[in-house]
Amino acid sequence: MDLNSLTLCQARELLKRREISPVELVSSYLDAINKKNKLLNAFISINENAIEQAKKSEQRYKDNQAGELEGIPIAIKDNICTIDLPTTCASKILAGYKSPFNATVVEKLLSAGAIISGKTNMDEFAFGSSTENSAFGPVLNPYDPERVPGGSSGGSAVAVAAGMSPAALGSDTGGSIRQPASFCGVVGLKPSYGRVSRYGLVAFGSSLDQIGPFAKNVRDVSIILKLIAGYDQHDSTSCNIDVPDYEKEIDNPINKKDITIGLPKEYFEQGLAKEIKDRIDAVVEYLAKDGFNIETISLPHTKYGIPTYYIIGTAEASTNLARFDGVKFGYRSKNSSNIFDLYVNSRGEGFGQEAKRRIILGTFVLSAGYYEAYYLKAQKVRALIMKDFDNAFKSVDFIITPTTPETAFKLGEKSLNPLTMYLSDIFTVNANLAGIPGINLPIGISSDKLPIGMQILAPAFKEQDLLRFAYYIEQNITKE
Repeated sequence: MDLNSLTLCQARELLKRREISPVELVSSYLDAINKKNKLLNAFISINENAIEQAKKSEQRYKDNQAGELEGIPIAIKDNICTIDLPTTCASKILAGYKSPFNATVVEKLLSAGAIISGKTNMDEFAFGSSTENSAFGPVLNPYDPERVPGGSSGGSAVAVAAGMSPAALGSDTGGSIRQPASFCGVVGLKPSYGRVSRYGLVAFGSSLDQIGPFAKNVRDVSIILKLIAGYDQHDSTSCNIDVPDYEKEIDNPINKKDITIGLPKEYFEQGLAKEIKDRIDAVVEYLAKDGFNIETISLPHTKYGIPTYYIIGTAEASTNLARFDGVKFGYRSKNSSNIFDLYVNSRGEGFGQEAKRRIILGTFVLSAGYYEAYYLKAQKVRALIMKDFDNAFKSVDFIITPTTPETAFKLGEKSLNPLTMYLSDIFTVNANLAGIPGINLPIGISSDKLPIGMQILAPAFKEQDLLRFAYYIEQNITKE
């Protein structure tokens, strides 16, 4: 049996029936990490105590005290705090840093019996769309090592796609789960803002960030979301809304005639690769023939999404990264004669180029002379983008769009042109600005053998409907 090809759900069932043991499962994934990580560079750190923890899981199975994910290894993006493993955000300025507490999502996974297999590589502080901006070197796409895996959660996407982990957690500020999921051919979900606690997530954009799962299929994503979602008193932005049993919800029947799917015309204009458009058209055609209602809609402020996102996101990043100054924790420059030099040298030596760029941009748009011209105006446009989605969801139940304008691009192809790189998120940022959930669903392979992804969006806190619809497509269309 190839344990590394198992879905999370399959592994869970085999463990429950005692057909495999947690030690066997964890050992198999650790072996895969040791073999493949030398090439793909998906993991920054590996849990050296994972086998001992798996032995404890075996005992809990014997004692009939096993949790829902007992003995199953899960990879965690390296901007999510863990006590036992470093949390570096792939930055020199946090090299070797260990958090004094676990993030809430980590505590929830551990309570369910999961074993944290390691921390995954990422763009530094989640700044990027290719996972090339890492102090630990770029992550490579398992479909073609000369191409990027997407970002910023590239390591988590690769861990799942390459069979190094049955599931993983990432964070999504402007597409950082959905875009790498698309490039790597896995399912990736960004929950509604406030659905999952951000406590213990090193902040990039506090009004945009959300933690979410990667997995091989929709059911596995549903299992993870059910465990990590819910109100957390440690996070003032988490919402006290009941959490459905997402795994059970996806099996409920769909009344096709009552469901309308919106296709926003702004997402299918110039710049979209023909193969991606053709594959999405084929899915939509199937849905129409199957009885779903299809409607062309307009999200008129779509074109303002990228500038709005990069003003608000960099402003919040500039504020959040002010705490990394070489004083209390993290990297400290040794070549400083006074406190001012300590700040300047520690930040200058500790941050990478993209981090510096975003700090400077964010500080600029928040400065006294430019606040109203940039930041305040961006917040007003954000409100218009949110209103676009509110209006659209009055007539449609779901919105289907491409996840990315193209398949995975080559390493270095966009790294010297930040604006071109930023446009990689053109189809994903608006969901973060609006706070709505979005999922990437793999729907095919391109002529150059790279994954093609499709994005599905739903109203805020309607993850159960989103997952049920995505599951229907997965079971009835993409598996044909």
